[in-house]
Amino acid sequence: MTTKSPPKLRPVDQRLCFLIYSTSLAMTQTYKPLLEETGLTYPQYLAMVVLWEQDGIAVKDLAARLGQDSGSMTPLLKRLESAGLVTRQRTPGDERSLSLRLTPAGQAMREKARKVDAAFERACDLTEEQVGQLLDGMEVLRGHLQGQR
Repeated sequence: MTTKSPPKLRPVDQRLCFLIYSTSLAMTQTYKPLLEETGLTYPQYLAMVVLWEQDGIAVKDLAARLGQDSGSMTPLLKRLESAGLVTRQRTPGDERSLSLRLTPAGQAMREKARKVDAAFERACDLTEEQVGQLLDGMEVLRGHLQGQR
């Protein structure tokens, strides 16, 4: 009787999970000095990007866009409010729901963010086609993984 040997494990640097993890770390480390002028952390920056796209968004919708739950967004949003970048307001017609509005300072920060975006694109050194391929592949992967829950 022959026994089948277990499959050989891939080395860590040849695993998709590690490549995504280490790339994510490299991205946040790249963003950190770029965001210094704005005073934003990377998670705060992502929230502001959504607000620049959709000012007046409900907190629950912002959380969904960022793949977070509403409760975990509260400390981040309080810091943005303390910095004078957003206001949180009860949504008319639904007192349980909060919406977010950019302040003039929050709107003005968009110009600084454009510089951050341009510097990050230069650091990535990818063509538009390469970026598109990466986005498509990551969306497919995320869809498969979210379907596994």
